[in-house]
Amino acid sequence: MIEFKFIDLFAGIGGIRLGFEFYGGQCVFSSEWDTFAQDTYEANFGELPAGDITKIDPNEIPNHDILLGGFPCQAFSICGNQKGFYDTRGTLFFNIEEILKIKKPYAFMLENVKNIKSHDKGRTFKIILEHLHDLGYFVHHTILNSLDFGVPQKRERTIIVGFKENIDFNFPKPLRVKPYLIDILEDDENIEKQYFVSEKIRKKRMEKVKPNYPIPSIWHENKSGNISALEYSCALRAGASYNYLVVNGIRRPTPRELLRLQGFPDTFKIIVPYTQIRKQAGNSVTVPVIKAVAREMLKSMENKKEATPPLKQLEIWDNLEC
Repeated sequence: MIEFKFIDLFAGIGGIRLGFEFYGGQCVFSSEWDTFAQDTYEANFGELPAGDITKIDPNEIPNHDILLGGFPCQAFSICGNQKGFYDTRGTLFFNIEEILKIKKPYAFMLENVKNIKSHDKGRTFKIILEHLHDLGYFVHHTILNSLDFGVPQKRERTIIVGFKENIDFNFPKPLRVKPYLIDILEDDENIEKQYFVSEKIRKKRMEKVKPNYPIPSIWHENKSGNISALEYSCALRAGASYNYLVVNGIRRPTPRELLRLQGFPDTFKIIVPYTQIRKQAGNSVTVPVIKAVAREMLKSMENKKEATPPLKQLEIWDNLEC
């Protein structure tokens, strides 16, 4: 693989960084505003990320080859001079746009929620793509599911990739291997009592779950109160209730299990309270997905073949719940 430098924006706890460092990339700048996430990041990477990206001068950011960021999706509103949805000011995407404009990296990869494509009837996503094209980038986008990349979590995320040249690029194909919960779960006998639900909650779940549920399974309560016992986890959520996901109907996932569901290695240090690790895991990316995208990006950047029509993504997890 080629040598490259990257920056890690909206870095969280470093899931995207792990994916690109795996292929030898050097991180030359990181930014994250949440102080607990900064602490976790520093403990694992030996550097404290810069704070609020809106207060950082793009000219002071080191030169880099690839810009990386899992930016928050904010509404694009009509404002000021009536540019309407063509005005990106006041959104965090604007900060990415400014850095791309000033630093001109060869490539970028952005990650966001699945429904960014349908946000505001598709206009938000259209504006994002138009602004990236206007900066001179050839842009590719798709939705990838963590289940397709060896992780037992149904987590669909939009991935946007861009290059300064019209080179051939294809998103990674699913592994075609079913991931298993047993590979990430800890032994109940070694888990502290604080993670087990109350008898009241356990009985309530048992009354609603369908019989002959799989073991192991992660139980998910949807908005209507129905309980599904699944052979995979529904997407981790930063702001979900403590009992949003329950392992085998009896306990909450441990901090290590939450990180494993995002593909983090067991060497990753946990230094924050459970409340924060739930938030951090819910806000994070799935590391194996990022690794797969990084591999394809770097292959394209190394070969620089003229672009051809992208291959269709294979779908192996159709009609899944949650």
